[in-house]
Amino acid sequence: MNEMDTKSIISEAESVLMKTYGRYRIVLEKGDGVYLYDTEGKEYLDFCAGIAVFALGYNNKEYNDALKAQIDKLIHTSNYFYSEPSVKAANALKKASGMDRVFFTNSGTEAIEGAIKLARKRYYEKKGVADSEIIAMEHSFHGRSMGSLSITGTKKYRIPFEPLIGGVKWAEFNDIESVKAQITDKTAAVIIEPVQGEGGIHPASKEFLAGVRELCSEKDVVLILDEVQCGMGRTGSMYACQQYGVKPDILVTAKALGCGVPVGAFCATEEVASAFKPGDHGTTYGGNPLVCAAVNKVFELFESLDILENVKRTGKLLEKKLDEITESYGFIKERRGMGLMQGLEFSIEVKDIIAKAIDSGLMLISAGANVIRFLPPLTVTEDDICKMAYILTGVLDSVSR
Repeated sequence: MNEMDTKSIISEAESVLMKTYGRYRIVLEKGDGVYLYDTEGKEYLDFCAGIAVFALGYNNKEYNDALKAQIDKLIHTSNYFYSEPSVKAANALKKASGMDRVFFTNSGTEAIEGAIKLARKRYYEKKGVADSEIIAMEHSFHGRSMGSLSITGTKKYRIPFEPLIGGVKWAEFNDIESVKAQITDKTAAVIIEPVQGEGGIHPASKEFLAGVRELCSEKDVVLILDEVQCGMGRTGSMYACQQYGVKPDILVTAKALGCGVPVGAFCATEEVASAFKPGDHGTTYGGNPLVCAAVNKVFELFESLDILENVKRTGKLLEKKLDEITESYGFIKERRGMGLMQGLEFSIEVKDIIAKAIDSGLMLISAGANVIRFLPPLTVTEDDICKMAYILTGVLDSVSR
């Protein structure tokens, strides 16, 4: 196919792709650092990072070279065999998460599916019956496959696809009493995002997360923490739960784990992981040599670039700038978040504000109808944050006129 112009690419995409996304009429061509460039050469300061994926920024040479080198060796074998990259990646993830066993998947939603299965298998092993229940949080988001959708706490996502998997009960986020009210002898697991992402950037309170941990330990219930979006350094620690002093029984991770390649994982304690026997779970592509080479390089670069320290430093400035913006405009209700995972809640819908920001060269995304999310690459600088605030202020000034 000959090179196509922007209008032709969009037209062709509209004729061949399923209409499941409300895309902006932009064709992105390349990226460098914290900037993206479209096919017409326009530059965008990126505060989305591919929805918290591109933690290392775009066009990192060491990362690119690691993938190229692995491509020349071996891309895929299936999990009937061992590979060195997968062992190294599992060890790196064990060290970062503090968990004991790792299962690599192709995405966050697949990792959630695996976590559900593992929790239910453990219940079956202990009780000898398959009638378990899972407690999930209202306003949560765990994915769009049938299992992950079943535990996603927003009805509009679930209703068109019912009946979903059964045995799901709902509790209120940051309300320990509501969780206690749902626990029964049938409860296999409680699943929580330490920082709700799609639900509007809501961090868990320390009392809530610690309380649920204590409750799960008391009742012999598996605690699953979904850190697909808030994990891998985004909040200032490798995993957000580490700032709470809470260790889950199953930890789910993805997005920045591979910084662009399709990889996720669920990790578990030895006791919980032992419920899985050969044949209980599997994946054709998950944990192949290529994606694991990427995971290994990501962990190496996190250390050599001192990513966590950068998040702590720039996260403070991002909070400060967003607090200043919040105080300046009456239609902004509050700022919420941790580290480089921040949100501004508006009293108005944010769709047009985001569109104007993109027109002005600033990439932003929403979390619901009235929250703007800020998820820059974790390599973002203080100058980048100041530039973002300058552009956003101009946009908000135009809205408030």
